[in-house]
Amino acid sequence: MTAGVDLHTHTTASDGTLTPRELVQAAARRGIRVLALTDHDSTDGLPDAFDEAARHPPLSIVPGLEINCDVPGAEVHILGYYVDHEADWFREFLREQRVERAARVHRIAARLGELGMPIDPEEVFALVREGSAGRPHVAQVMVQRGYVKSVREAFDRYLHANGPANVPRRRLTPADAVRVIRRAHGVPVFAHPGLADRDALIPELIDAGLLGIEAVYAEHSATQTAHYQELCRAHGLVATGGSDYHGERSGRTNSLGHPPVPMRVWEDLKDAAQRAREQMPGNAQGRTEPRRAAHPRSEPGSRTPLQ
Repeated sequence: MTAGVDLHTHTTASDGTLTPRELVQAAARRGIRVLALTDHDSTDGLPDAFDEAARHPPLSIVPGLEINCDVPGAEVHILGYYVDHEADWFREFLREQRVERAARVHRIAARLGELGMPIDPEEVFALVREGSAGRPHVAQVMVQRGYVKSVREAFDRYLHANGPANVPRRRLTPADAVRVIRRAHGVPVFAHPGLADRDALIPELIDAGLLGIEAVYAEHSATQTAHYQELCRAHGLVATGGSDYHGERSGRTNSLGHPPVPMRVWEDLKDAAQRAREQMPGNAQGRTEPRRAAHPRSEPGSRTPLQ
């Protein structure tokens, strides 16, 4: 059994294959003590998760979400923890994000048709149980139609950031996402930065109010993990971690609760959330100017997450 913390998971509220209740049950079976739900542009799974977790003490739920942003040649994802997810303005922001996700499915379907691989957007939406449609659902339809053999192949050949079937989402920069999360009194964290290969953005994100970096991640090498942990120490950020689990039938190999994340990371995250709430709305930086790394590095090449 796994014991500890998993701060990055997805449910059917976005592109996962387990309902929030099923995810909580799976986490309890694995001995996970702290579980964050971080669905894309959605916090709709949180009520069921909290309710189910009450049946599995001592499991605790960390409310969160993940916001996807396009940058030239890559994607950057920003996680947000302990946001005021019931605030009216924040719920409206997420609704607009999900509307854009649906519109993007239609644009990708049109592009696939131009490439000789027609799909019906309604096939994509039919795969979404209660969340918002995205490229993983498009990839599943491509597999069903025989255009590719796997979700991974769909991303590697067609749907990655520079892929022939990919179309950009509306303009929302990573710094914008950080500011939105800070406005919601949450803790913004740079998700799986080793996949994006955009460490040069980190100083700008810190200026916008970044409070953490997801250092521990299944697809990070040991060198990358150590590098991001050192960046966190240098800048006074929380070095978080999580599995990015989407379910056993998602086409991904990430296992719930792996790689292991120590309990102290949750304590650090709660401390950061307390600091975020104590700061005035106009003071997003909220700490002494951090020492800049001379030239943050990451291993060459970016890989698009299956999201």
